Amino acid sequence: MDLVVLQNWLDNISFAILFATMLIYWVGAAFPNIPYLAALGTAGMAVANLSIAALLGSRWIEAGYFPLSNLYESLFFLVWGITAIHLVAENMSRSRLVGVATTPVAMAITAFAALTLPDTMQSAEPLVPALKSNWLMMHVSVMMLSYATLMVGALLAIAFLIVTRGQKIELTGSSFGTNSNRNGNYRLQRPQNPQPPADDDSGQPVGEPAFNSNNGYSTTAVLELATVQTASTAPTQTAELLSPQRLNLAETLDNISYRIIGLGFPLLTVGIIAGAVWANEAWGSYWSWDPKETWALITWLVFAAYLHARITRGWQGRRPAILAATGFVVVWICYLGVNLLGKGLHSYGWFF
Repeated sequence: MDLVVLQNWLDNISFAILFATMLIYWVGAAFPNIPYLAALGTAGMAVANLSIAALLGSRWIEAGYFPLSNLYESLFFLVWGITAIHLVAENMSRSRLVGVATTPVAMAITAFAALTLPDTMQSAEPLVPALKSNWLMMHVSVMMLSYATLMVGALLAIAFLIVTRGQKIELTGSSFGTNSNRNGNYRLQRPQNPQPPADDDSGQPVGEPAFNSNNGYSTTAVLELATVQTASTAPTQTAELLSPQRLNLAETLDNISYRIIGLGFPLLTVGIIAGAVWANEAWGSYWSWDPKETWALITWLVFAAYLHARITRGWQGRRPAILAATGFVVVWICYLGVNLLGKGLHSYGWFF
């Protein structure tokens, strides 16, 4: 089969699979009691990942170089990275909400690459002299993987803000740094004098509490809204009450977002260092303040601030999530905005 025809089939198939997978995740989130939807969503992302890998592989065979030389190739490599990191994050969190957040972005990127870009930008062309280097695979692939990883982590942080409605909450099961604290508007408490559950007619205990070796029976934690005393001594609610289930989901999203961003930041660091070495080899300077280099540094600083706030300042919940959401925008400016809005040494083969 002609490899060009195969690529056209694979990019359209990838879009169709991701679109169907997005619908599966959304329906599963709206109707969580429908069986097998979570497994179907995971399978859809895995199939999409494999089809994109096949597309990139055929592109590599056809062109004779690693497929990261133009916008079409880099977009599909980005989607491949997003689907791969999605599978890691979903396996860590065991939550279908990961797919609710990541599949729309992966599908939109695929649609833009396969259906919007003109044919001239989708076709493989000979490499420009500056790209004829082994550093192409090292630098660009690591940078794209870092973008994909940071995007997934930031999307989970945005999902956290949506789940918690932007409120400040206490995350007792989340990751904390050396100066951590657990102050917030919500706290988990247990009844002071737990009572064993009543028996039904069959002699079996009724309700959720189960036997515990420490006190005979375990008690279900209840979410209690923190209050503030006013001058008139009447306690006033500070925010709308969240359910324990929603709080537990928020803890999971916060924790997984932190771990995924913690994986993407070292990749970004390695990619920037590799780019500096390649720049010195190609242009005689490690750093020239090219727009792409400048925004890569800004991206690094944003996520360095995020990790610093979590590790050394003990931030958790809303504030680092807002910082990660800002990083999502900065990553897109660094990756695509620079090439759309300005010229530079990194703009070859894309729009300018």
